[in-house]
Amino acid sequence: MEENKTQEKTIGKEFYGNRNKKVKNLISLVILLGGLFVGSIFVDVVQLIKGGGFSPRKLAQTDIFNFGGKTWVAYSEPIVKVQVVSDETCEACKPDEIVLALHRMIPTVLTEKLDYTSKEGNDLIGKFGIKTLPAFIFSQDIEKTDFFKQSQQVFDKKDGAYFLNTAKAGIQPGKYIELIQTNEDDIQIGEKEASVKLFIFSDFQGPYDKIFHESIAKKLIAEYKDKILLVYKNYPLDLHAQSVNAALASQCANEQGKFIQYADKLFADQAIWGKTTGTQSFKNYALQLKFNAVQFNQCLDDKKYQDKIDSVKGEADSFGIYGTPSMFINDQIISSGLSYNDIKNIIDAELAK
Repeated sequence: MEENKTQEKTIGKEFYGNRNKKVKNLISLVILLGGLFVGSIFVDVVQLIKGGGFSPRKLAQTDIFNFGGKTWVAYSEPIVKVQVVSDETCEACKPDEIVLALHRMIPTVLTEKLDYTSKEGNDLIGKFGIKTLPAFIFSQDIEKTDFFKQSQQVFDKKDGAYFLNTAKAGIQPGKYIELIQTNEDDIQIGEKEASVKLFIFSDFQGPYDKIFHESIAKKLIAEYKDKILLVYKNYPLDLHAQSVNAALASQCANEQGKFIQYADKLFADQAIWGKTTGTQSFKNYALQLKFNAVQFNQCLDDKKYQDKIDSVKGEADSFGIYGTPSMFINDQIISSGLSYNDIKNIIDAELAK
């Protein structure tokens, strides 16, 4: 009886000893195999046993494969991180369609959404001078993409990151988070303390500016008089040879309190002075309108308001304005395609607030 018990114990020790040894051997095997597959992706023991798993060598031999019910595609471009600053409460600010387009152009893009009121969002606004939402800040890896090589002119670099200039990229702002300011030396018509302010960026040599002035701006001034403030900002475009001289001349006319009369004349005779060179035609108009000619000519010859015009160009650029006429009613940008009645309805709604 005792002999049997002794045999049972011996057999038990051998059994459990062998079992523990097998477990240890299995663990060692798993560790060994795991070491062989360092750097592989989506690898586990079950896959190894079944002959699955993906090693770097296998991945290097294909650009596309199926795994986990998905199709994985290899790209030579790096992961590009994009911080998207927006306002979740603003329907027009939602960046979803733009993000989708970015994924099509840069398949390796990785986006992070930030609310503009958050600390990180606010820091980016200050750092890049963001004035419109949504805004997009790309990591420096964007430099390594084909998309960047083809469109780097729409990016502004700062501190190792790239800010997408949405206006240059043709993306309509959803919201302005900073209002255009009225400066003391701006051309102002109407009531300075009015609750409704109209900001017009215009070029005297632009054909659409002429239409806008004659069919909308003049009518608004006549109808609303002191109920609104119209702020005229000279924004001469480079493609018009005489637009800078016209802008300087209009500033000199404003100095004598006669901007509207002079603007009417410039737009009416746009086809005439647009074919000239120099400033003599602008001096002739000042004489016709009975300005103080000596004062006007000196102002124009000295280019007295050149710095002012340059500052407006910088202001326009910062708000994503690259064409004329461009008009804002308080914080709303107004489409150039709107009719007089459409604009009038917007002004009436603002006045009613």
